[in-house]
Amino acid sequence: MNASLPTADRGARQLSSAKLGSAVPAARRKRHSSIVRVTHWATTVAFLALLVSGGEIVLSHPRFYWGETGNVNMRPWLNLHLPSSRDTVPTGYGYVLPDQNGWSRYLHFQAAWLAVGTGLFYVLFGFFAGHFRRNLFPAASDLSIKELGGSLVRHLRFERPGKEEAWSYNVLQRLTYLLVIFGLFPLMIWTGLAMSFGFTSEFPLAVRLLGGQQTARSLHFLVTIFLVLFLLIHVLMVFVAGFRNRMRAMITGCATPPTE
Repeated sequence: MNASLPTADRGARQLSSAKLGSAVPAARRKRHSSIVRVTHWATTVAFLALLVSGGEIVLSHPRFYWGETGNVNMRPWLNLHLPSSRDTVPTGYGYVLPDQNGWSRYLHFQAAWLAVGTGLFYVLFGFFAGHFRRNLFPAASDLSIKELGGSLVRHLRFERPGKEEAWSYNVLQRLTYLLVIFGLFPLMIWTGLAMSFGFTSEFPLAVRLLGGQQTARSLHFLVTIFLVLFLLIHVLMVFVAGFRNRMRAMITGCATPPTE
């Protein structure tokens, strides 16, 4: 009788340990692969560098036109009313900003190549490794008005994602990411190349299809605004979903499932 008690205790402890051991992997379940995490942060660094350097470049002529040409003698469709780094641009201000076009253009081009290289690598990985099929392409049933409307309402209410969204993206996230990856980023690259005289001299059709270099510049600026809005909303939703958990998932790859 006395000898059976330690055996029972050991069995209980072993069962308890087995339960704990099975619970640990679930709590540390993989959320993002290493390739997704590396390309995510590389794109983030490249985009922020492009944003800062692009802002400096815009200050050389903070006006936007449509068509092939644009200058101070033409009426712009958009005037940012900012001080310029060029004294030939009438801005209404009584001073001219220091000319920062040297380092800003150099950084812009270098960051652009980083973004393009990272993007191509991510797209190839997404197709060949099945990342897009598993995680981004929505199912046909998710594209119903009911599912899309419900997802939109939950986002507008800033509802915290539930357990079903702990390891996957909802339909609105999937569609937004697809739009950014296959729509806005390619258009940003295209319009950027269309502003390069060296590129358009070899591929003139690239700028003709857009309607001219000034149109390419205007579209480049508009796409930038959409990407900045996407970034702000993305960061906001990270806070809503749980900043520490989401950041841990994007840094280490593991996340803790929600308790509710």
